[in-house]
Amino acid sequence: MSDLQLSLLNDFQRGFPLTSAPFDVISRRLGLGVEDVLETLRRLTREGVISRVGAVFCPNRIGVSTLAAMAVPKERLAEVAQRVNAYPEINHNYEREHRFNLWFVAIAANPAHLERVLHDIEQQTGLAVMRLPMVQDYHIDLGFDLRPTVGMTGRHRQKTAPPRALELDTLDYALVEAIQEGLPLVVRPYAQVGALIGASEADVLSRLTRLLDHGIIKRLGIIVRHHELGFRANAMVVLNIPDEQVDEVGRCIGASGLVNLCYQRPRRLPDWPYNLFCMVHGKDRDAVLEHLEHLRDQCGLTDFQCEILFSKQRFKQTAARYVEATQPRVEAVA
Repeated sequence: MSDLQLSLLNDFQRGFPLTSAPFDVISRRLGLGVEDVLETLRRLTREGVISRVGAVFCPNRIGVSTLAAMAVPKERLAEVAQRVNAYPEINHNYEREHRFNLWFVAIAANPAHLERVLHDIEQQTGLAVMRLPMVQDYHIDLGFDLRPTVGMTGRHRQKTAPPRALELDTLDYALVEAIQEGLPLVVRPYAQVGALIGASEADVLSRLTRLLDHGIIKRLGIIVRHHELGFRANAMVVLNIPDEQVDEVGRCIGASGLVNLCYQRPRRLPDWPYNLFCMVHGKDRDAVLEHLEHLRDQCGLTDFQCEILFSKQRFKQTAARYVEATQPRVEAVA
C-alpha cells in the first residue's frame, strides 16, 4: 500500500468533512485529484479493504441490539453459522476459542423483532442463544491506527459528554436508512442522499451534524476492515468484576488506549459469570497478549476472574442495518 493510500485510510476514519464536496477537501489535503481519491476508495471497497465510507451508529440509540453466543458442537459449527448468517439482522458472526464458540451481533428495529430473530435461531438450530445486551459503554471505537504494530486509536481518545435526548422524525429515519450501508462515492454524496430521501443537501448536512452532536452517530468516516489490513488477531477479554467496582474498572480500561471496545453486559449465571467485556486487535496473537499484560498492570486486573476468547474465523461482517424500508417509523429518544 502506498504512503498516500495509507494516509487516506488512516487519517479519515473519523472527522469526515461535512461539506458539499467532502472528497475535494480530502484530495486537497493529500495532494491528489478528487477522482483519484474516489477511484481509490471504490477499488479498496471492491477489494474488501474498506467496508464503507459513512457512519458508525451508537448501539441502541436507533433500534436495539445484543451480543449473543451459542455453544455449538464442533461438527455442527459451519451449518449453524450458515443458518445464523442467513438473517439480515445479524451483521457480525465469529467463531471464538471457548465452549461458547459462536458469537454474533443481532440488530433490529425494536425488542420484539429482536427476540423473534433470536427465538427463531433457537428453533432452527435446536440450540440455546445466550443474550448479552449492552448495559453500559465505556469505550467504543473500531477505528484503527494503521502505522503502529497494534491497531489502537489512543491518540483519538476523547472524553465525551453524556448523550442528550433527541427525538427523531420520519426524515431522520429515512436518512439513517439511506446511509447505513455507506455514503455514495461521488463528488457530492450528501446531495445524492438528499435527492434519494426528498431533502436538500443543506438539510442532510444539518441533520448529520445534529446526529453527531447528540452521539447517535459515533463517528463519520472511512470504515476499514481490520483483518484485510493485517490486524489478524483479536481477542474478546471478559472479566468478572464486583458490581460496585465495574464502573471504575470499565472507565480505566476504556481510557487506557489499549482496547478498541469496552462495555458492561449482564452475567448469565451459572454458565457465564462475566460482566465486563473488552476487545483488542493486533497484528498477531503475541501483540494482543502483550497489550493485555499492560492493561492488567495499568488497571489492576490481576485478581479478577478473566478469560481470553481469541477469534478463530469470521463467518460474517457487514454493515449494520438499523432501519428497514418496510418498518413503521417510530419515535426514539436517547
